[in-house]
Amino acid sequence: MKVLVADKFEEIGLQGLRDLGLTVESQPNLSGDELGAAIKSTGANILVVRSTKVTADMMEGSSLSVIIRAGAGYNTIDVTAAANLGIFVCNCPGKNSYAVAELAMGLLIACDRHIPDNVSDLREGKWNKKLYSNSKGLYGRTLGLIGMGSIGQAMIPRAKAFGMHVIAYSRWMTPDVAAALGIGRASSLKELASQCDALSVHVSLTKDTRGILNAEFFDAVKPGTLFVNTSRAEVVDQAALLYAVESGKVIAGLDVFEGEPSGGEGTYEGALKNARNVYCTHHIGASTEEAQNAVALEVVRIVKEFKATGMPPNTVNMPSQDATNHVLVVRHADRVGVLATVLSLLKDEGVNVQEMENIVLGPSHAAIAQIAISKDISDQAMNTLKMHPNIFDVQVLGV
Repeated sequence: MKVLVADKFEEIGLQGLRDLGLTVESQPNLSGDELGAAIKSTGANILVVRSTKVTADMMEGSSLSVIIRAGAGYNTIDVTAAANLGIFVCNCPGKNSYAVAELAMGLLIACDRHIPDNVSDLREGKWNKKLYSNSKGLYGRTLGLIGMGSIGQAMIPRAKAFGMHVIAYSRWMTPDVAAALGIGRASSLKELASQCDALSVHVSLTKDTRGILNAEFFDAVKPGTLFVNTSRAEVVDQAALLYAVESGKVIAGLDVFEGEPSGGEGTYEGALKNARNVYCTHHIGASTEEAQNAVALEVVRIVKEFKATGMPPNTVNMPSQDATNHVLVVRHADRVGVLATVLSLLKDEGVNVQEMENIVLGPSHAAIAQIAISKDISDQAMNTLKMHPNIFDVQVLGV
């Protein structure tokens, strides 16, 4: 089995793949036609990428069985084409959560205290303490989280450590989950926007999330709101955001934005270059040593399981996520084997699992699993789950 690594990838991951007895070829600067040619010339069965785009043309006529995105998002890969060609697409969710959450908090502070402008003025020999002494501070203010995946969850203790109140909006989150996490719950994005002093975005890019933060959303935000996006640029209508910034409603900290260069180096001449009250970083949310090592080891785990079973974990394109109709909510003890039992039962029921989040509730050793499924389960299966000694409660919610 051959692995082609077509992006920068940590040595701990490369060595881990070699230790599995695989032929590993690392060509971190491949893209476009060169990548397509290398996929075919190497006869690679597994392709590992980070930010590099993988198109249908690159896959056609290749020996690929698995494409692994060494990170959480996978919008740079044509997952539909991969599914049509029988190629698994996998990602590494949750492995960069701490790194992204740290940057998001840093951007919140930078926006509130105007740190980039402070630094820029001083480098030009300007001293303007009077201008920069009117920040509101984060203590006692309310942070709204958009999305409650692993990064959104990592934001909660960090925001609370700064004395912030937290409210979240997520289509998955029930009132019970919000209560267990010790946060508030908004029933809509507009409700969240109207209640918060700061907003931080942590959703993946799907057909449902593209452009969801639009003019209607920004119309609902409070004047002076801090807005941070470390997820995907495409979930924000950039024109609407710029209007909100220019009108003085929003101060923005963005790690992702429209028109950002795709490579490690380049130039940027877009609308945000000289925008006031917009502070952009270079898409570095996941770029810490801790995060990249964790992602690399997750890639090795995916490959190891695929080699052993033929079914890689973290598959995002089989079956289609459009089939989601229900969410199975399982409150359970955080014990080994509980979720395996649930997934095995769903398999026996012929129920497809599209997405799953498992929230562990701190020192209580309890957890809540929220599983997107393609159809309802039978009464018999429901009773079987409820009789499990480590399952406290089971519900199926319609989507």
